Amino acid sequence: LPAKECRLTLPTILTLIRLISTPVIIYSMIRHNWGIAFWLIVVSSLTDLFDGYIARTFNQKTLLGAILDPLADKLLVLSVYFTLAFVQSPLFTIPLWFVLLVLLKELILIGGILFLYLRKDFLDIKPTLLGKLTMVMQVLFIIWLFACYFFHWLPVKTYYTALGALLVLVLSSLCEYGRIGFRYLHAYLN
Repeated sequence: LPAKECRLTLPTILTLIRLISTPVIIYSMIRHNWGIAFWLIVVSSLTDLFDGYIARTFNQKTLLGAILDPLADKLLVLSVYFTLAFVQSPLFTIPLWFVLLVLLKELILIGGILFLYLRKDFLDIKPTLLGKLTMVMQVLFIIWLFACYFFHWLPVKTYYTALGALLVLVLSSLCEYGRIGFRYLHAYLN
């Protein structure tokens, strides 16, 4: 890769901060330090917001950043979901079936992208609005859960409503990316 695609820009550094904060968030969850986990996930979310804005506004987009950013998002969300599925808490836990569904969706997306890339040698897949919305809602759901843990709230109806809405978003974004992938594959085969 050209050096300009691998350089460390401010957006890439913010993404690396998000990657580094993920194990600290998980450790805080395991230790039931929900206040620390809450604030770290808020800061991580802000780094995600700012890295994209800075990259677009100040023309600091790099291939390294384009690869690391979605990986950092996926690692953070999946790590938190897995931990919430197994951490012993008197409040909410994430159902294992939901965690496995999100993991399956991400594996299908990554596998599809790799397959198409290996077939075409070039792939220009950008996140869709629905994909971005799904990620934002997942992070907001996690922030809300951490706030519930920290303040000992137990809004059960809100929890199940939010989980149901996330299920619809995850399945919808999987279908949308699947449609895009099949369109790429169809164009490649013809």
